[in-house]
Amino acid sequence: MSPDLIKSLTLAGLVGMMLSMGLKSSPGDVLASVLDLRGTAASLAANFVLVPAVTLALLYAFGASPMVSAGFLILAVCPGAPVGPPFAAVAKGDVAFASGQMVVLAATSAVLSPLLLGLLMARLLPAEGLRVDSVAIVQTLAISQVLPLLVGLTASRLAPRLARCLADPVGMAASLVLALVIAAVLIGEFAWLRQIPLTSWTGMFLLMASGLSIGWLCGGPGRARRKALAVTTSARNAAVALVIVSGTFAGTAAVTAVIAYALASIVTTFGCALLLARMAEPGR
Repeated sequence: MSPDLIKSLTLAGLVGMMLSMGLKSSPGDVLASVLDLRGTAASLAANFVLVPAVTLALLYAFGASPMVSAGFLILAVCPGAPVGPPFAAVAKGDVAFASGQMVVLAATSAVLSPLLLGLLMARLLPAEGLRVDSVAIVQTLAISQVLPLLVGLTASRLAPRLARCLADPVGMAASLVLALVIAAVLIGEFAWLRQIPLTSWTGMFLLMASGLSIGWLCGGPGRARRKALAVTTSARNAAVALVIVSGTFAGTAAVTAVIAYALASIVTTFGCALLLARMAEPGR
């Protein structure tokens, strides 16, 4: 599959995913999350400050190759994964908070993710000549991410029954498109995946564990809120990351690194959500 086709399919998948996210979301939950200044501040700090900082430190420590480092950095600055609320439900966490923050993080990442990526790339890989066009990425994400999200939220507010009927089919179609992209990259780069050293897998595990820990610590008080932010912070937004990496580093190991880490984070976060479900609120 050509890089141009991968980029086009990824953009289509992101548009569908964001539209489905908006159609499924309750405007009331989103508004409540926005007005919960403490919770929103903690979520933004966890996802846009602490996770990227830990990622940068681990990449320094492990000395990953430039393209692999670029892939990890891209995923680190892309929060707001659609799997956040379902995983929060599995963990018996605060699903309403997870849903609201999913929308808040997805919307703000359209601007913050490219800007953060540019700063971190210049910090980690100054001698490699790797650059990102932050303005172009912001423009792309505004059209493919924020606009369909707003359309979905508007439809959810004005025609809730229709929105509920459309949400799952649109989300399933988007998921299939993204799955096709992921499968194509995995098949094309299978030999590279087999050669991933143990240190890289260790680094991925530490990043995922760090995301869970950061979300848990920032999510208090209350275990339900902690669980929700833990799984929301650990699972990164692969769709947004794929749009950025396929447009900036198409055909490189950065694409494969994004997919490998994204898949590992989803599987691991789901497993942790099952474990978190056994942690009941005090007194129950």
